[in-house]
Amino acid sequence: MTQVDLDDVRARAYKLWEEAGKPEGRIDEFWYEAERRLKEESLSHELKTSDNP
Repeated sequence: MTQVDLDDVRARAYKLWEEAGKPEGRIDEFWYEAERRLKEESLSHELKTSDNP
C-alpha cells in the first residue's frame, strides 16, 4: 500500500475544502479524497518510473 505524507494530505484536503466553498461538517470527506488522490498520483508515478531502466 502506498503511504502518503500527512502534511501533503492536510494541504490537499484544505485546498479541496477551499475549492468546494469551505463547507462545514465535511472534514472527513475532504481528508479521504485528498488521501485517495495523493495515493493515486504516487502509484501512477511509481508505475511510470518503474518502466524506465
